[in-house]
Amino acid sequence: MNPRLAGFGYLTVTATAWGMNWPVMKLLMQDWPPFTFRVLAAGGSVLLLSAIALLQRDSLLPRPDQWGRLAVAALLNVTSWLFFAPLAILWLDASEAAIIAYTMPVWATMLAWPFLGERPGWRRLAGLALGLSGVTLLMAGRLDLGAGAMAGKLPGVLAILATALLFASGTIWTKRFPLAMAPVPLVAWQLALGVLPVAVVALAVEQAHPAAVRPLGWACLAYASVIGQCLAYLAWFRALKRLPAGTAAIGSLLVPIIGVLGSAALLGEPLGLRQGAALALTLGGVALASRG
Repeated sequence: MNPRLAGFGYLTVTATAWGMNWPVMKLLMQDWPPFTFRVLAAGGSVLLLSAIALLQRDSLLPRPDQWGRLAVAALLNVTSWLFFAPLAILWLDASEAAIIAYTMPVWATMLAWPFLGERPGWRRLAGLALGLSGVTLLMAGRLDLGAGAMAGKLPGVLAILATALLFASGTIWTKRFPLAMAPVPLVAWQLALGVLPVAVVALAVEQAHPAAVRPLGWACLAYASVIGQCLAYLAWFRALKRLPAGTAAIGSLLVPIIGVLGSAALLGEPLGLRQGAALALTLGGVALASRG
């Protein structure tokens, strides 16, 4: 298969898995504390990925000279989402957080030029503008821009901006300093290392009650572990191997669109002309960027 076509296939898998995480997380937070369920999901992912790696007879340990790269990659690619994103939700609505989180392609495109030499052509820049306009349209009217309200939301804004900047940096780091490991143990190690700071926070400030969790809560936890983390990260790193960092980052703009479609299907949230126009703009932007 054409590597570029395969890259977009993997990117579609990632966007779908992460997009569906938005409604799933809404359901999860009815039964689980926000940091605890991320720790449990990551732990389940690590166990599953380790078992797959053993069955494939992959080497489980990185080379001694790779540990530093691996730790930085885990911090940027995993801790960024597992720690800062739920922290932001303490001050922001999910839609407000999404607007800032999906500025990630802007930062990745800007960083890819000086660090990777990926000078963006007009198609990629136009695709970025189209995609961001789609995300902005999707969330239009949901942000309270009053000065007093925004001052109270500032900690959340800073937290979710940290998520976007760190993950964009992780995209560049992964391309600039690739790790010499098979994909499955590579994702397992990043999840294992990336979740450690989150586990410390969960133990310090949260208390879970598994006996009170409904079957739906357990089902959502299984989705977050197997699909939202295992499958999504495996596909993401495979996409990064086959696509320019800026193009892959722009493709991530599909995530909030899929999240809205999934929320309409699972939660009965609105789906109308504005959502359809946002989907068209974002898909157009990704298609245009893929040619630039």
